[in-house]
Amino acid sequence: MTRRTVFLVSDQTGVTVEALGQSLLSQFEGFDFHTVTVPFVDSIDKARKLASLIEDRAEKEGERPLVFTSLVQEEVREKLLDAPGLVLDFFEAFLGPLERELGVKSLHEYGRGHGRAQDPVYEARIAATDFAIACDDGNGVRNYGQADLILVGVSRSGKTPTCLYLALQHGIFVANYPLTGPELDESRLPKVLEPHREKLYGLTITPERLQQIRQERRSRGTYSSRQQVSYELRCAEALFRRYSIPYQDTTQSSIEEIAAKILNDSGLEGRVRV
Repeated sequence: MTRRTVFLVSDQTGVTVEALGQSLLSQFEGFDFHTVTVPFVDSIDKARKLASLIEDRAEKEGERPLVFTSLVQEEVREKLLDAPGLVLDFFEAFLGPLERELGVKSLHEYGRGHGRAQDPVYEARIAATDFAIACDDGNGVRNYGQADLILVGVSRSGKTPTCLYLALQHGIFVANYPLTGPELDESRLPKVLEPHREKLYGLTITPERLQQIRQERRSRGTYSSRQQVSYELRCAEALFRRYSIPYQDTTQSSIEEIAAKILNDSGLEGRVRV
């Protein structure tokens, strides 16, 4: 599998460029994309340092990195254009045609999309994101009554990024709970989840892909061994079937596809229309 480095560059948090970049990359198979998010590149000096980093990565890997940007300020963006990477700028792609169509020059001011404190859509996304963070990885169980959905699955099966995507894009309150220990061994539902069975949705993945993900995080020990990941996945899927918990295999799906299937299977409607 061909490995390529991808820089996702923004003058703000990077959420927008991450979503757009990952969506485009999902259309290409046979590549191992190593993504590096670089937020708050809001000065010429920061852009110059990033250009040097891109050049260094190109020399080490023998391939020019892919660079997705959403930089609004032209003088900052220009410093990246000389870097030895394929620079794909979302603002340049869309602002030019919009300016010609509307007959006016755009403001080229960064951060204008974030000054929305009184926007109910923005507030819904922020509230849902705060909830997802507070209830990540088995935390905040006392707040499960407020959850619209609770994702369950073994470690590294995609629960956290899915929760954050559903929160940011749809304003849905999602918690996630890892299946481990005696409950997993016995295919028994954890007691803290029993009162919320109607909110549960399972995520699974192939042993090969899970082992690869875990080895990148912790290569030694049983955590990332083929035997362990296969065992955990068998137990988790047995638990899903035993308690009639709907679930899906995330191996070949993008985050957008995972979220769309969850919404369809659960019948949930987000607080944000997208």
